[in-house]
Amino acid sequence: MPVGTKATVKGLMPGLVAQTGSEIILSNTYHLLLRPGPELIERRGGLHKFMRWNGPILTDSGGYQVYSLGDTNKVTNDGVVFKSVVDGSTINMTPELSMDTQHKLGADIIMAFDDCPPSVDPATMSDARRRMLTTKTGSFKKSYDHDERLTQSNERTIRWLERCLKFHKDSGRDAVQGLFGIIQGGTDLERRDWSIERVCALDLPGFAIGGVAVGEGFDQIVRVIGHCAPRMPEDKPRYLMGVGYERDLVTAVRAGVDMFDCVLPTRNGRNSNAFTRTGQIRLKNAKFAEDDGPIEEGCDCAACSPGPLEWGGEGAGGMLPEGGGWFSRSYIRHLFMSDEMLGPLLVSLHNVRHFQRLMLDIRVAVRDDCWLALAERWPVAAQGVATEV
Repeated sequence: MPVGTKATVKGLMPGLVAQTGSEIILSNTYHLLLRPGPELIERRGGLHKFMRWNGPILTDSGGYQVYSLGDTNKVTNDGVVFKSVVDGSTINMTPELSMDTQHKLGADIIMAFDDCPPSVDPATMSDARRRMLTTKTGSFKKSYDHDERLTQSNERTIRWLERCLKFHKDSGRDAVQGLFGIIQGGTDLERRDWSIERVCALDLPGFAIGGVAVGEGFDQIVRVIGHCAPRMPEDKPRYLMGVGYERDLVTAVRAGVDMFDCVLPTRNGRNSNAFTRTGQIRLKNAKFAEDDGPIEEGCDCAACSPGPLEWGGEGAGGMLPEGGGWFSRSYIRHLFMSDEMLGPLLVSLHNVRHFQRLMLDIRVAVRDDCWLALAERWPVAAQGVATEV
């Protein structure tokens, strides 16, 4: 799912997002609560109409901001007191407020409000990594006890989920919006089991693995996913939140995960980093100044192989010049070096399509049990194929 945090996949028109093969996108409750506000969006007919997206939408609950904005919030058993990044006002985000906001936004899949802890004990980190996360999350005080924090997170997450479910059912919205529960527990597998047992005991249409890729390395991510996914209900969608790179996706699918979201395609695209089957390339680099090739040979995105009607009608603005067939690396580098908006748009578009192409090939690998062929076609994902899960 491409991420449209603030009701937009940055830089891409809804039609272009659909053109990449994306069928569902994600938006964020916390940010839309701050601006423009759920009431305004509800008066506009809901999020789908507001942003002109005809496909399904999933909204995150705001729980991740417990982690990512830790230096500006206070977590209590009732909820999280945030300081607005828009105007500095104080907001008490409770499970009920998260649900009410998501009801007004009108997303198809809504997430329970959860308490996302740091994944690993700061005592095990390098000094540089610890300083960076302390600045980011505000979580690591001298008296910080990681085991206690994980226990608190698990207990809050299940209590908050029960409150979310009650509010959701009492509102009658459970018939039109699917509520997913979130499993926490950091990298502690016993705590993950505790969370799985309680969260998955509730009758919900889907379940998510949260608190992954928030500080731990690839091996730890694999360990957590490989432990959690097979223990989740087989007949419900399994959603891995906020992940990831190609090897992460392949590893997670092999463990039994179905759904993913990540900001990497568009965030990297805005910074001239293009994903390819053999690894990332930075198109600002001087070596691309006279490179007339596409971002990636064989890619069918509108940046690498646009047809004559991809960008408009039959007039001159919609036709390619003679001999043209793609936007060259040379041209895209020029756009970035000149701070032109089209550069980030083209690379973001390519990157989103890149991950959708990967997911299509993963489906073939699942169907035909041809994982070695996937590794040959996608060298960048080969580690995910080789990793035991």
